[in-house]
Amino acid sequence: MPNITIISVGKIKEKFIKDALSEYEKRLSRFVKFKSIELPDRPIPEKASAAEEMQVLEREGAEILAKIQKGDYVIAMCIEGKKLSSVEFAKKLSSAFNRASSVTFIIGGSLGLSESVKARADFKMSMSDMTFPHNLARLMLTEQTYRAFKINANESYHK
Repeated sequence: MPNITIISVGKIKEKFIKDALSEYEKRLSRFVKFKSIELPDRPIPEKASAAEEMQVLEREGAEILAKIQKGDYVIAMCIEGKKLSSVEFAKKLSSAFNRASSVTFIIGGSLGLSESVKARADFKMSMSDMTFPHNLARLMLTEQTYRAFKINANESYHK
């Protein structure tokens, strides 16, 4: 069975989002081994300099890179990434599993992703030109991943 991991910076606090994530993770379990890794959101001083923000970003990046397994196909979620329709995402996921047995998605914190994480990525993907809080981005990514498996299994799912 293939593996999917979502590594995200920041902890989900809202019960309704935790419940929704749990539901989609349960639905995904028939298609894939699913794992979610939450890394701590590093505090950023209110009047942080660009150098201080870069230090936080690099520290988060090092923590993210330490969690990626060798051989994983890595998809970095970043605003400069490619936008895909649900069908295109399903094809991309299928293609990724043709190359690796494990796909890891990365969702950064409030500062985004470090250049080292983006460099490690096999693909950069964007959900939208809009910016979303990490908890909603994680929920949307999990739902779209489930939708992709349904599409690839030729099973119906609401449009």
